[in-house]
Amino acid sequence: MPFVITELPATTEPPRKRWTREQYNALAPSGVLDGQKLELVEGELINKMGKKRPHVNSLVVLFDWLKGVFGAARVNPEAPIDVAPEDNPTNEPEPDIIVLKRDSAQFQSNPHPEDLHLVVEIAHSTLSFDLRTKAALYARAGIVEYWVLDIPGRRMIVHRNPEGGRYTSVIGYSEDESVACLAAPASALRVKDALPA
Repeated sequence: MPFVITELPATTEPPRKRWTREQYNALAPSGVLDGQKLELVEGELINKMGKKRPHVNSLVVLFDWLKGVFGAARVNPEAPIDVAPEDNPTNEPEPDIIVLKRDSAQFQSNPHPEDLHLVVEIAHSTLSFDLRTKAALYARAGIVEYWVLDIPGRRMIVHRNPEGGRYTSVIGYSEDESVACLAAPASALRVKDALPA
């Protein structure tokens, strides 16, 4: 006889395969990835979803503005970076934009945290991941400044002062406010200019 289910089992996630950088890099030549755009974060292969037009538009505006401030050779889109030494074996994030302290031609491998002025993520549908997982990863690495452009929230969330594995300063700037990078305090971006109309 059928019966009513009143209690569900405890939520338990199935075990997941944790990847290392070495394993991830070995996959590429095998063809298994078949052109997928992935990044390695906390031992998981994260699918960098296709970007919606608002994300692309914001990326173009921020990229162009940062090139104007720091020079084209120091601003890279979607480039892999190293993080804290203890996190490197299972992480190789690819932020939307990075700003380097010296020209990118001088790098033969991933830039290290001390090589970076700024890391930027643009969040259209990944806000929680960018504010929790990636912020913690970048703070542990000691990346001095991390911006998250929150498209739906129409704000820029600026993380600074990494200490003890977290950012001690996290400030949101509304679309009507301006923000400047610590490395270029005289150049301010009006947040609205980076957001879709």
